[in-house]
Amino acid sequence: MHGPKALLMTLLALPLLAADFSGAAALELTRKVVAFGPRPPGSPAIKKLQAFIEAHARQRGCQIIEDAFRAATPVGPIPMKNIICKFSGTSGRAVVLTGHYDSKLFPGRRFVGANDSGSSTGILLEFARALAGRTHPDDIYLVWFDGEEAIAEWTATDSLYGSRHLAERWANEGMLSRIKAFVNLDMIGDRDLGIMQNTEGSPQLNQLIWRIAKDLGYGKYFLNTGGAVEDDHAPFFRRGVNAVDLIDFDYGPQNSYWHTEQDTMDKLSAHSFQVVGDIMMELIRRLST
Repeated sequence: MHGPKALLMTLLALPLLAADFSGAAALELTRKVVAFGPRPPGSPAIKKLQAFIEAHARQRGCQIIEDAFRAATPVGPIPMKNIICKFSGTSGRAVVLTGHYDSKLFPGRRFVGANDSGSSTGILLEFARALAGRTHPDDIYLVWFDGEEAIAEWTATDSLYGSRHLAERWANEGMLSRIKAFVNLDMIGDRDLGIMQNTEGSPQLNQLIWRIAKDLGYGKYFLNTGGAVEDDHAPFFRRGVNAVDLIDFDYGPQNSYWHTEQDTMDKLSAHSFQVVGDIMMELIRRLST
């Protein structure tokens, strides 16, 4: 047996390795992120958060790469910045974990976005600690995307500003062909965790992640139902990258906490961060062998 299927079967058979990841630390980092308040692109709050992310990542030995640009939005140009943390390997290949750190703008409302986007910001910050000081055969990239949320209403041009920009940049730089796996994380802190199967993504990579969840005893949190959700993985997946999106898109009764003032820290749990963190650390290990 040869090709992608044979590789997948080999990866599935590898033994497990305990992950050095703390869900409690990820939750506390998310709390610090949320304390900045609403964080829409171009706001004073998001600029403070950008400095916080970069300072934290540098302390963990990351090479910081800033991907700054001006986005054309329905309300005019807005400065945005993707923040990239790179842990260098030697194989010439790369594994990429991403999430967005901007929060949706709701004029006249105080939307702090604890789960959307606090949880993705916080878990990536904890990955920077958990990955620091390790030997990595592959380059490991952590990417905090700006501008995931629509400024007005979600359209092909009013959404995913940061990921669309980086996908184009990396395509021009020849980076996309180096990526073994690309996993976007969104709304993963919900204490009632249920990761849906996003059908817009790589079936093989989804299968591997679901298998790891089962192997680690976390299978009940990874659902057999889902559908297509457009998220920050999409600009990469559409360019042929082995990319998936892990998202819990059933947040509160009938998704009633999503994009409301009820998206607060009390709705999150350290255990949910631990589940996702352990699985991603094990994914990186299996992909590196």
